[in-house]
Amino acid sequence: MRCVILLMILAISLMVRGQSWQQVYDDVMNIDSDDEAGELLQDSYELLEQLAGHPFDLNNCTREELELLPFLSAQQVMDIQEYLYHYGPMRSLGELRMIRSLDYPQLTLLPYFVYVSGEPDQLRKDRFPRLDSLLHRSKHTLSATLRVPFYERKGDQNGYLGYPYRHTLRYELSSSNRLRLGFIAAQDAGEPFFSAGNSWGYDAYSYYVQLRQLGPIDNLIVGKYRLSTGMGLVLGRSFQLGKLATLQNLGRTVQTIRPHASRSQADYFQGAAITLSSLRSPFTLSIFASYRPIDATLTKAGEAQTLITDGYHRTPLEMAKKGNTHITMGGAHLSYHKGALRLGATAVFSQLDRTLQPQRATLFRRHYAHGRHFTNMSIDYAYTHYRFAFSGETASDAHGALATINTLSFQPSARLSLMTLQRFYSFRYTSLYGHAFGDGSRTQNESGIYLGATWNPLAHLRLQGYADYAYFPWARYGVTQSSHSWDFLLQANYQLRQWTLTARHRSHLRQKDNAKKTALVANDSHQERFSISYNQGLWTLKTQLDLSHAVCPESEHGWMLSQHASLSLGRMQFNAMAALFDTDSYQSRIYVYERQLQYDFYFPTYYGYGCCLSLQAHSDLTSRLRLAARLGYTKYFDRSTIGSGLQQINHSHQTDLDLQLRWKF
Repeated sequence: MRCVILLMILAISLMVRGQSWQQVYDDVMNIDSDDEAGELLQDSYELLEQLAGHPFDLNNCTREELELLPFLSAQQVMDIQEYLYHYGPMRSLGELRMIRSLDYPQLTLLPYFVYVSGEPDQLRKDRFPRLDSLLHRSKHTLSATLRVPFYERKGDQNGYLGYPYRHTLRYELSSSNRLRLGFIAAQDAGEPFFSAGNSWGYDAYSYYVQLRQLGPIDNLIVGKYRLSTGMGLVLGRSFQLGKLATLQNLGRTVQTIRPHASRSQADYFQGAAITLSSLRSPFTLSIFASYRPIDATLTKAGEAQTLITDGYHRTPLEMAKKGNTHITMGGAHLSYHKGALRLGATAVFSQLDRTLQPQRATLFRRHYAHGRHFTNMSIDYAYTHYRFAFSGETASDAHGALATINTLSFQPSARLSLMTLQRFYSFRYTSLYGHAFGDGSRTQNESGIYLGATWNPLAHLRLQGYADYAYFPWARYGVTQSSHSWDFLLQANYQLRQWTLTARHRSHLRQKDNAKKTALVANDSHQERFSISYNQGLWTLKTQLDLSHAVCPESEHGWMLSQHASLSLGRMQFNAMAALFDTDSYQSRIYVYERQLQYDFYFPTYYGYGCCLSLQAHSDLTSRLRLAARLGYTKYFDRSTIGSGLQQINHSHQTDLDLQLRWKF
């Protein structure tokens, strides 16, 4: 099997534009990740997947639609709108180069999310379109995905309730970005199917109906949805793609109500949400109500000790936790937007049907959210000037604990942009659904300052860098006293014709307890990345070297050399990757984004000594039917088993096959 895969990859690398937005995004944004960012990255990629699946007409779009694109800054959104106002509809996307604030990343990514048409969309201009008109213009997509493992986990033999296959079924109807209807059924490997607690078949379902721009109703969703307001202190996930991507949009966050079209079981709402607006009024009002089950670990007294969001129900113990607690939520966001000024206020009320009681005797959990009733309120504010932009949010919980985050960006010229971000999250502040910018995984117990800059000294050279300092006044996991961290990054990109060269260094300096928990010791990590890519149009090659150095407190090293290739041949497209890695241990681990089939996200961690190979292909069997497949193989040379517990594989290698069939009609 290993030889066959390797020969196939080598053959393609010798032959080898068929690039997807995922490949381009990874190339031009160079997302930085660590062990606390995986879920946030997945949520952001799911948003981008939805936007790429429903591109909007640049000549007929609204400011709100442009603001959905997380890689655009407030200044760039305003400049695009002003260009259309002064010069009329664009004839091609090439005109975007006339907007000076758009640089290489935005110019490269925008064609995957927008298009231009020569005629105005009358259906979009009609504030009260007829249902039959929407259905007549509708497009339908049905897809099925299956993962087949060519190995057996320990839990597959004894422990898991279901079979080892992972599969998903999706259906969506969309019409001119005015109407969306969707249904997703998802099953993880090891979960029972039509048995053992899943009598309705699949383990997880998502469903939604969305209407947009219907008279005073700007956005209406019934079913499962996600919310984002302000800068993430109360609701939503801001800055999901890491500190480096924050430089691209200069601290602007995406504020939206969108369908929950995902397998994820974390941070979604179930019920209804509506945004009301008027063409003549600068005010917009969003209201939501939600009632949903949530998994929890219970105490002997029946209290919820920990809320669980991973969505796994593979064992009898995990199945017993499924939906054993319910949360009721309601709230509203009122915003005022006129010219360059934007003001907003958010209020959210939550209630659990069980008392949330974490193990607060443990020092780092002392101030975790507890009780049954929770209230959060905030005000958000923003002002956009053609050279600078200011935005922020200040929030309070029911106990009066405060949290605030503020950003200021300045663009003295088209070649230089500067930004600073300040945050203060009291160690007493709690928010069940808040996920704001931070060095830690919780919007709590942190204050800090972030400074970043992007400079284009030459036409083809872009330099980016940031420095972030964070202070944690209360204990954290693995740290029983006050601590701090430093995070530095410097990156250079040189792009000339088909060639792109990237070099990056990141240092993350943190602290943790020593063995006796009497003092703090260094827990530092340093990563370097060097890559060179060549895009010839029909085929692309990219070679990448990742280096890792960890001090924790002993010094460890690691490296990973990877080769990526893509080839487009008519209706066939191929992608291949081969990598060799060697690290001293988990402390010097390396993260690398690997492209998956549509709707899937994978940012794996590699450590030890081994190699990984993958081959992906998709073919348009007809103009409406597409078949895609991905074969992945990982081999370790320094161990005889992979994983632990019920996930343990009693081999030094593993192979997975993913299949996907998508039908558009």
